[in-house]
Amino acid sequence: MKQKMNQLFKDKLILVMLVLGLLTIVSAAGVMTIQKGRSEESPYLNMEGEPDQLADENGEDSLKAAGNSQAGKDEGEENGQEELADAGDTQEGIDAEDDMGQASENAAAGQAAPDSVQEEAALVGIGQDDASSLALNFAQTQSMMWPVEGNVILDYSMDSTIYFPTLEQYKCNPGMVIQSDVSQPVSAPADARIMESGTDEEIGNYLVLDLGDGYTVTCGQMKEVQAAVGEYLEKGQVLGYVAEPTKYYTLEGPNIYLKLEKDGTAVDPLDYLE
Repeated sequence: MKQKMNQLFKDKLILVMLVLGLLTIVSAAGVMTIQKGRSEESPYLNMEGEPDQLADENGEDSLKAAGNSQAGKDEGEENGQEELADAGDTQEGIDAEDDMGQASENAAAGQAAPDSVQEEAALVGIGQDDASSLALNFAQTQSMMWPVEGNVILDYSMDSTIYFPTLEQYKCNPGMVIQSDVSQPVSAPADARIMESGTDEEIGNYLVLDLGDGYTVTCGQMKEVQAAVGEYLEKGQVLGYVAEPTKYYTLEGPNIYLKLEKDGTAVDPLDYLE
């Protein structure tokens, strides 16, 4: 019996050793397999870092393509600008030709009718000596405006004599004396052309105005005369300003001397004043 037990124990021991040996062999084989697998080059090891490199390469290719596209775009813009510049030069040439043609037409028009243009410009022109400017056709049916506002202190009188206070005498008066204040503006009584400008001992600084149709007006006792011989004046335009009276009118005071003539003969201005 004891021998059987020993034999059984030995058999179990042998079995256990066989199992352990088998396990050891299997483990060793697994270790060798793992080491061998590690030592072999993995097909995925070469891809390490390559995706980024591929992305960089693809990015560089894209940038190059974009650069080429931008270069082509820039070149196209430069070509377009050159075309616009050429078109601008062409347009400038056309404009220059048009300007030259217009200048020629204007010159031709100016040569064709210079007189009419000058006449129109002279209609209200002052300082036009020879122009047929204002239509001076004053008539008896027309009226003159007062050169200054004031009372008549010495009437026109050629049929009888009147008394002059300063002179202390009676005599005829071919004009009329209108009371005013020093430095008051004196207006042209009608459209006129300045015939004469001068200074007289009795009436001071004066102007002779041609109204047309043989009518002339003399305005005296002025200062700072604004008009000159040959100038055309419109009705109401300032001739000058009221001056201090001459020694012939000291008692009468500041005034404007007004004389109207028809074909060289004095007429009563009051009959023509508004």
